[in-house]
Amino acid sequence: MGAKSRKKVLEAQTVKYAAIFAALGDPIRLALVNKLSDGTAKSISSLTDGTKVTRQAVTKHLRVLEDAGLVQGSRIGRENLFELDLRPFKDMKDYLKFVSNQWDAALLRLQAFVEDDDE
Repeated sequence: MGAKSRKKVLEAQTVKYAAIFAALGDPIRLALVNKLSDGTAKSISSLTDGTKVTRQAVTKHLRVLEDAGLVQGSRIGRENLFELDLRPFKDMKDYLKFVSNQWDAALLRLQAFVEDDDE
């Protein structure tokens, strides 16, 4: 893969990851992800239970999570069920490891520069 192709892939990934971080940046959406993290599909009413958030608000937040690829919705009869999709979280883990490694390398270069300057 050439440098231009690699750059385009990285830019596309950055846009995708930014959407995921934005979706997770809201406390209500983060709470919905937490409720869905047990692996079972849940209805909007069960996701609304125990909160002060309306069904309409929960639906809106679920759509944002769905657009980011974090949840999948399906209709069974009259009920919409939502479940967590774990694939984007694995991708994010790999991405954060990549970014962490870049920062580690940058800090090592800075340390080497500072230590060379002291001599």
